Order: sequence, then C-alpha cells, then structure tokens
Amino acid sequence: MDFTLPESALAVQRGIGDICSRYDMDYWQRCEAEKRWPEEVWAELAKGGWLGLAVPEEYGGGGQGLLELAVATETLSASGSAGGSAFTYVLTPGFGALTLARHGSAAQKAELLPKLATGEIETCFALTEPDAGSNSLAITTSARRDGDEFVIKGQKIWITGVQRATWMLLVTRTIPAAEAGPRTNGLTVFLVNVPDAVAAGQLSYRPIPKMGANTTPSNMVFLDDLRVPASAVVGGVDQGALVLWDILNPERILLAASALGGAEVALRVGVEYAKQREVFGRAIGANQAIAFPLARVKAKIELARLMLYKAAWSFDRQLPCGTEANIAKLTASQAAWEAADAAFQTHGGMAYSLEYPVARLLTDARIGKVAPVTEELLLNYLATQVLGLPRSF
Repeated sequence: MDFTLPESALAVQRGIGDICSRYDMDYWQRCEAEKRWPEEVWAELAKGGWLGLAVPEEYGGGGQGLLELAVATETLSASGSAGGSAFTYVLTPGFGALTLARHGSAAQKAELLPKLATGEIETCFALTEPDAGSNSLAITTSARRDGDEFVIKGQKIWITGVQRATWMLLVTRTIPAAEAGPRTNGLTVFLVNVPDAVAAGQLSYRPIPKMGANTTPSNMVFLDDLRVPASAVVGGVDQGALVLWDILNPERILLAASALGGAEVALRVGVEYAKQREVFGRAIGANQAIAFPLARVKAKIELARLMLYKAAWSFDRQLPCGTEANIAKLTASQAAWEAADAAFQTHGGMAYSLEYPVARLLTDARIGKVAPVTEELLLNYLATQVLGLPRSF
C-alpha cells in the first residue's frame, strides 16, 4: 500500500501552484464581486496544457486521469479561489474531455478532444430539471427520432456555464421513465452545439441570481424542438445511464477536491488571524475555544483527502468508485463548511466585513452541502446501498 502521489500528480501540483502563486486572494475576491470568469488564470492553464490533462496523448493531451484532475482542482482551490475553482475543472476537463475520452465516438473524439485539450472550446452539462430535482431518473426532457435527427423538448435548471460553452452534454429520455424497465433504461446523452442551437431559436437560457459562485452563471435552459443529428449521441441510444455514471462520479470527486481546497483556504485564513489578533494581551489562538475547532478541521481535511484520492484512483482503474466518490463528496463538503464556520467565528464581527474573504469562503462552502447532490441523499445511498438498510421509498 503506497500513499505517495505519483510523479504525474506531483507535477500537476507544482505546475498549477506556480500559476496560482501569481494570483492572490484579492484577485479571487474581485472575480466574485465582478461576477466574471477568471480569464487570466484560464488563459495560463490553457497555455501550460493543464486543461488537457485527461485528454489522451494521441489527441494532444496529457494522457492523465481523474486523480490528476482532482489534484489540479484541489491545488487551484487551495490557492484562494475556493469554490470558484470547481467550475474551471468540472465543466470542460471533467464533463467534456473525460466523458468523451471514455464514451465518445471516433468522430467525436477526433473533432473535439484536441480543442478541449487547448481550451479552444468549452463544455457544460445539463441533467437537472425543475420537477425532477435530485431524482435524475425522473427527468422528462424527451428526445424522439425523426429520420436522421432527434427532436428534443424540455427544460433544465442550474445549468452552469452555458454562456461560455460551445458544446453541451444533454441528458434526455428516449423512453419515458414510466415505460422503462428498469428506470435506468431509456436515457440518452447528446452533444449539442450551443451557439448553433441558440441561433436557430431552439435553445434559450435565463441566468439564475445566486448568493455565491458568481464567477460562472447558472441558468434555466429551455429546449424548444431542438434538432440534433443522430451522430450527436454519446455512448448509445437508450444507454445513457452508462455514460451518466461516468459523469456523476467524476463530478462528485472534482467537487470534493474543490471543497477540500476551500477547506484549506478557510483554515489558513482562520489560523493566520488567530495568530495575529491579540485580545486581553495575547493572541486569540492561545485560547482553546479558538484553537480546538481549527485543529479538528485539520484532522477532517486529512481524512477527506485520503478518500478523495482513493475515489479518483479507483475511477482511473475502472474499479467501482460510487461509494468512495459519495464519501469523498460528503466528508470534503463537511470539512469545507466547518473550516469556513471556524474561520468566521475566529474573526468574530470582522467576518462580516467584505474586506476579509471569510464571507465568500462561507458562501462557497455552504453550497457543497446541497449541490450537486444533498448530504441527505449521500447518506441515504450509504444507508441503503452500502449498509443494506431498508429503503424509505
């Protein structure tokens, strides 16, 4: 048993860390306040080849796996971006490159992977719907065959990054859930050219005002008789569940990596303030009421990191990783929230001041407890699928 990261992952840490060293906490504060994508960091990541880590070498990428993507996400997040870094590696390297490398057709790989490796094109992912929520198998967005095309109709919600995306991975039902047996049958994933669909009036979107994570807008998406060629299917018609699991598990792992980095940032901010702030003639960090919550957070960060790396390692070896991905997401998000809360309490009233990053860190950490899947559903999975307890529905 070897707990040492491979040289490929260590190289990612060094490379991403070098880029991040040029962007301080104030930079990320401005990106959030101005609601703008971190263009400067994105450009440097693209120039250095760090966006193509999971693209096979024959398509111009690094030929690495999810472990390296997770390390990249964690490193970027820990530099100060916190939750803002999640979308940098989830949307395009995760949703786009990783999925197409595993499930894309030969033509899809040849056309898109080289451009994904350089950041020339970007992707987003559309699964969640207003009425289905976390019950992904209950989606109703329909795709019906019409000659050499499919016609798609429905709505999606909380779709992040549509504004920047060239391609959307869109999950539909080609067999209604009520008619599918089992319900995992009848899902089909499509590649949709977003600019073309918008120009044709077949896809539209409306941004959702958010309390945080504003470097990338999230949207309602409307699909009105959207026409896509049959060649746009990813995986196979009615076989989208196989693709979906290879999207959702990496999503949870990468978001866990982002949360873990966010926890590191919050812990660092809290510890630095506890060392510097003096009350009653001594640094407040000398008080156990301040020190112990920070110490507990450190322990939880290290425990969550072990499961994060195990989950990514398992995925790369095509081993079952659903349990590990869920535990990593659960524990990393909890660590991020507890770290941000401890940093907030350590700062006292000054935490309310936007001159400090604590409010942003707290907001970023909170979303991890409900998105993209709630803590309750993660616990329900562990209770029923791992422990074998009876289902409540």
